[in-house]
Amino acid sequence: MDFVLPDDYPLLPNGRIEPDQQRGKSMSISISRRKLLAAASASPFMASLVRAAEEGSPVREGRIKQTIMPQPLGTSGLSYEERCELLAYVGFSGVDLPQRAQIPILQDYGLAPSLMTGTGTSFVDGFVRREIHDKIYEETLKGIDMCVEVGCPNLIGMPGERRGMSREEGRDHAIAILSRVAPYAEEKGINVCMEITNSKVEKDNRTDQMFDKLQWGWDVCKGTGSSRIKIVYDFYHVQISDGDVVRNMRDNLEYICHMHVAGVPTRGEIDRDDQELNYRFIAQAIADSGYDGYVAHEWMPTPGRNPILSLANCFDVMRV
Repeated sequence: MDFVLPDDYPLLPNGRIEPDQQRGKSMSISISRRKLLAAASASPFMASLVRAAEEGSPVREGRIKQTIMPQPLGTSGLSYEERCELLAYVGFSGVDLPQRAQIPILQDYGLAPSLMTGTGTSFVDGFVRREIHDKIYEETLKGIDMCVEVGCPNLIGMPGERRGMSREEGRDHAIAILSRVAPYAEEKGINVCMEITNSKVEKDNRTDQMFDKLQWGWDVCKGTGSSRIKIVYDFYHVQISDGDVVRNMRDNLEYICHMHVAGVPTRGEIDRDDQELNYRFIAQAIADSGYDGYVAHEWMPTPGRNPILSLANCFDVMRV
């Protein structure tokens, strides 16, 4: 359903948000009033943001630092700057995988780059391919330097496809290259991380991934002996590959530096009633665990839903 309100419907007095005490800046609302108010009219959480702004109150982010991957706002029709403006308005802390040229825009709105690429790996050829370890080493050191420069704590790389390789051999190869880059990561204070991806769901196009079981990732982290080699804990993929998502998270928190959330089984919004994971419970468990990294939204917008409404509702689900 698409909610429609007049373009000249007043959002706030003078069309502005009062200064956010957390960020110490004013923010002019240039996003279409129709888009924002359509969401506010249907979302209790979004409406509360409007009321708080009218009263000059700061946005309450909660105990979890929420960020976002590109997918949730991919159908919004907003420019990158408008997206950043909206994210800051709702209360997000940052953005995953921004392009280097986009980082100044993030920073203008008090947002941080929360996850960057730059290891010379891909879903096809990654850490398990010993023949490209020298290339991966050089690229990862450059990626670590980039993260330091832009203020991003996490550099993501991919273990890659098996292509007939045993998990034991892949584990040993990944430990070898990650042990090489670990001293530099430790020196610079940057996490080099791998993301678990399921090999079961064909539409995810990751049917031959080496890292499709949690234990493989834990073994690689332990094998390096480094506090800077970690994993991206993606609840969508973990539910499909291993299940028991909260216990697995709690028991291995020391190896997790970043998290992703999306509905299961559809990879849709986390506020939908037809998804099997209870993200309000998960959010409380994350907050209570002592985890202090970022949690990024990576769900795919449902066709026909207002994407700004979805964004506000899903943010609220994870707010503790």
